Amino acid sequence: MTEVCIVGIGMHKFGRTKELSGMQQGAYAVRQALADAGTNWEDMQFAFGGSAQAGNADALVNELGLTGLQFVNVANGCATGGSALLSAYSAIKSGQHELGLAVGFDKHPRGAFASDPRSRGLETWYGDIGLMLTVQFFGMKIQKYLHEHNLSQDLLGMVAQKAFRNGALNPNAWRRDEVDMDTIMNADMLSNPLTKYMFCSPSEGGVALILASDKVARKYTNRPVYLKSVTLKTRHYGSFEVYSPYLAIERAKPPTQFASEAAFEMAGMGPKDMDVIQIQDTESGAEIMHMAENGFCEPGEQEHLIRSGATQIGGSMPINTDGGCIANGEPIGASGLRQIHEVVAQLRGERGNAQVPNDPKTGYTHVYGAPGISACTVLQL
Repeated sequence: MTEVCIVGIGMHKFGRTKELSGMQQGAYAVRQALADAGTNWEDMQFAFGGSAQAGNADALVNELGLTGLQFVNVANGCATGGSALLSAYSAIKSGQHELGLAVGFDKHPRGAFASDPRSRGLETWYGDIGLMLTVQFFGMKIQKYLHEHNLSQDLLGMVAQKAFRNGALNPNAWRRDEVDMDTIMNADMLSNPLTKYMFCSPSEGGVALILASDKVARKYTNRPVYLKSVTLKTRHYGSFEVYSPYLAIERAKPPTQFASEAAFEMAGMGPKDMDVIQIQDTESGAEIMHMAENGFCEPGEQEHLIRSGATQIGGSMPINTDGGCIANGEPIGASGLRQIHEVVAQLRGERGNAQVPNDPKTGYTHVYGAPGISACTVLQL
């Protein structure tokens, strides 16, 4: 069977770049990825891409060249990047194409994301009482989780502190300064128990990946990274997710657990086989919950793992080695692809002071989007 490889990666740094539009940042990332793969825009057989607020991704052809390329726009909330990757993966896995592009970019204004309840299948009352504000949902959910599993509140600060420490080592990150625990824990409370330093922020940036079939991959690189699995799942009834107007009596597994289990089954590997891990950390509570939802521990085991240093770059399960969403911010179209970019760079040994030791060979990514969409991948050098 055809295997799918990543043969080129490119990124425009995240943060604020006043002089460039979001689309120009996306085009920059594509040019970087093409150069990394040693190929040309004219060689692309297809593209899938997404942007929430910076224009239709297919308009990148105006920046890169009018070649008649098959280019499909993808929109799936914060899981847009993962959805674009799944689409590109399927185009090659099916045998229809051998070389193509997945790209995401965005340029968000300052402040919280604005959402219309009706676009999520909800009535306007849901927004009128403030529940469309995701910081409120995240605060309520992690409060409940910490209580149910007897976890300490200062773990939230430790996750954020790690994110800023890793971001300081990442030249593409927005937040490049470390932040101490006292500052994090005593900052303005946005939604109890989450302070402002525990949240990511809307930002700007772009990421592009060149994908190829294993039949042609070594034309472009001598170190292809294999996409062993790509999965995407939506929520089941009873799963408590963003923009859920109820908490069902009978609880269902979250979509992340379904997507993660499917990804590991497809790859023929398990959580213990992963050397580098990227999981959604819209806020620091999300990283804690997603550690368990992705199968890396049981609920409640996060206390020991985080305090022992297991999730640090040099630990036994390094998580969000590039600083994650907290240090990078979240340009919706690019966020999921940033995770892939980081894992590929780690597996190729290109991360300098932030390099995971002992020559990592496998990686895992997980991106989560409203109203309850999770996309997961397993990668192998």
